[in-house]
Amino acid sequence: MSDPRKSAYEAAKLAKRLRRLAGQAIADFSLIGEGDRVMVCLSGGKDSHALLDVLLSLKEKSPVDFELIAVNLDQKQPGFPARVLPEYLEARGVPYRIVEQDTYSVVKRVIPEGKTMCSLCSRLRRGVLYRVAGELGATRIALGHHRDDILATFFLNLFHGGKLKAMPAKLVSDDGRHTVIRPLAYVAEDDLAAYAAAKRFPVIPCNLCGSQENLQRRAIGQMLADWEKRHPGRIESILRALTDVQPSHLLDRKLFDFVNLKPAARVVPLRVEEPLFADA
Repeated sequence: MSDPRKSAYEAAKLAKRLRRLAGQAIADFSLIGEGDRVMVCLSGGKDSHALLDVLLSLKEKSPVDFELIAVNLDQKQPGFPARVLPEYLEARGVPYRIVEQDTYSVVKRVIPEGKTMCSLCSRLRRGVLYRVAGELGATRIALGHHRDDILATFFLNLFHGGKLKAMPAKLVSDDGRHTVIRPLAYVAEDDLAAYAAAKRFPVIPCNLCGSQENLQRRAIGQMLADWEKRHPGRIESILRALTDVQPSHLLDRKLFDFVNLKPAARVVPLRVEEPLFADA
């Protein structure tokens, strides 16, 4: 039987770690500033629940004044529990907006049965959320992607796309109108799962794809988990590498001017009058 005091201590320690890591990401990438209105995209999954909860905690003690508003996109999936999130947000006193748009039917109509639906679903959601952000006057759009999402995306692009590319902690949308932030960029997925369980968030799984999973992303996730099990600390090492890129030691001519790379001074040959090394 578990010790309630020990469980409470571990939960408090976990909450503190999440706040610290999120606060560090916010500071490192200037994710939230004075007067920002942050639209937190709340899907109902563990990650977005944790994101909202951590931002609420940080807001209470932050020297920076900013607003939070939660936004959920009801995609009209069959059996979606529409009242769960409104009741939860109302109980916590969080301003929110529920957006209803039937992207479910679009995805099911366009994507053949058995194919991965995540890409199209994500694009449709993004378009809706950008529109809503404009309507709400949001200056930041906060997403719940975490450290493991970023690393999985990096390896997917490396192995299958031929690119050194991941998810940035902060980006501006293609039309230049919106700033997207990922405050959980330094947070491990396992910590988010434990946090969601400890806080008993009303998690709503995504049933759009049924039991379908992105097999390539799943394989990358398993690879990372195996590495971490056999070589503890490797995940953090890879994450640090993404923050310390040296273009001169890669092969991208767009990032570094190899063509015009020359020594700073002319090399003068050394004139040797005596042998450099004489026999003893």
